[in-house]
Amino acid sequence: MVDDGCVKVVAGERYVVEKYALRWWALAVAVLAVLVDMIDNQIVAVALPTIRRELGTGDAALQWISAGYALGFALTLITGGRLGDRHGPKKLFVAGMLVFTAASLGAGLAGHVGVLIAARVVQGVGSGLMVPQVLSFVHAEFDERERPKAMTWYAAAFPVGGLAGPLLGGALTEADLFGTGWRAIFLVNLPLGVLALAGALVTMPGRPGFRRHRMDPVGLALLTAALFAVFYPLVQGRELGWPVWSIVLPVAAIPLFGVFAWHQRLQFRRGGEPLLPPDLLRHVAGSQAVLLCVNTGVGVFFVLTLHLQLGLGFTPWEAALTFAPSTLGIVAGNVLAMRLAPKFGRAFTAGGVAVLLAGLVLLAVLVARQDSALSGWALLVPVIAVGLGMGAALNSLFAASMAGIRPERAGAASGVVNTTVQLGTATGIALSGTVFFARLDSGSASATAGALAVSAGVLVLALALTAALPHLSVPQSQAVG
Repeated sequence: MVDDGCVKVVAGERYVVEKYALRWWALAVAVLAVLVDMIDNQIVAVALPTIRRELGTGDAALQWISAGYALGFALTLITGGRLGDRHGPKKLFVAGMLVFTAASLGAGLAGHVGVLIAARVVQGVGSGLMVPQVLSFVHAEFDERERPKAMTWYAAAFPVGGLAGPLLGGALTEADLFGTGWRAIFLVNLPLGVLALAGALVTMPGRPGFRRHRMDPVGLALLTAALFAVFYPLVQGRELGWPVWSIVLPVAAIPLFGVFAWHQRLQFRRGGEPLLPPDLLRHVAGSQAVLLCVNTGVGVFFVLTLHLQLGLGFTPWEAALTFAPSTLGIVAGNVLAMRLAPKFGRAFTAGGVAVLLAGLVLLAVLVARQDSALSGWALLVPVIAVGLGMGAALNSLFAASMAGIRPERAGAASGVVNTTVQLGTATGIALSGTVFFARLDSGSASATAGALAVSAGVLVLALALTAALPHLSVPQSQAVG
């Protein structure tokens, strides 16, 4: 890469990259949006019993209130990223936030569970349009010196939002603000959404997209079908006892992904514009393999929450507070990643995964040995260690995933990264939940320790896969495209 005033030359092509004066303010707005998305993904769990009582719904519908959001989000991420490449990140961010905010209003006013489920699906779609633009924005607006700091804020939003969701959900449900009860967990998105929309319109640069991109409708249909065949069983199969279709669908996804890959290579050879260019997928394959395993490993926190509440009698609020100290580790891990990951590359990522693994192993030992005597204070050190490893590993993996990506491919790459995060999280919850409930007859502590052991095994695989990562960040002169 050479810098020519306000123009960067990347692999022989010139891109306008004027430093935008309000980029840090725009980053704050973008990170707020990611935080709101992660909170909304988790906030509903605490309120489900109240929703069941007031709307008179059954278990299947109750599951869809959570699953609908996850599916809408996961199936839209890659499409949202590609649309951002075509029309510009700001337009898609604003459109996604508008959809999300309007759907939040619909969820908050829903008088029937069917309306609530539909609103949750639309919320997920809005998030899927919006979230990929954030990583694309960071990649486009911050140079190599500023990007690690910007990535620190972005990476921290995921785990912090996930932890804050149950806390906020419990607080809002119990507070019964203005008599709204559980509806407050959705209505709180209205002022946040309006704030994010106003902030985006004022602070985000309206850079044009790469209009020469054309959407690949056949590729989009194939990819959506394949992702649905994977995600739907993951978010519903465990709750339903893994019926036959929950096994058949993931198997059917294999040929669907194969046909999709063949179609993308064919488009590429013919000079067309594939939805996910093969060279882009090859470039990010190593980092996505590690990212998938890391997020699968931390999905076990779902089981830990169940153990604290079902096995030890913690309230949802107490369980959320037990995991709150992990935010200290997350912040520290992100700061370390900002300073050390660019220098040490895969060695730093491996260190983060190792700390995360050590934290989970220590949790498993404490759960197994102390059983019903386990307290929140006993979990303090391993919880902080898990946060430290998670913050360090996720930050460095996000950076490695986007290193060397051309500006015109940033949205597509961001969509892939966010889809990997969602796939890993869903897989981790399904895997650890299955192990937990299969062993529950032997006691909650034994079941939880077993789930933690399986997750630790996944993290051992992640640690081994870090050897395939580049030692240092890929230079921009080697940009994919």
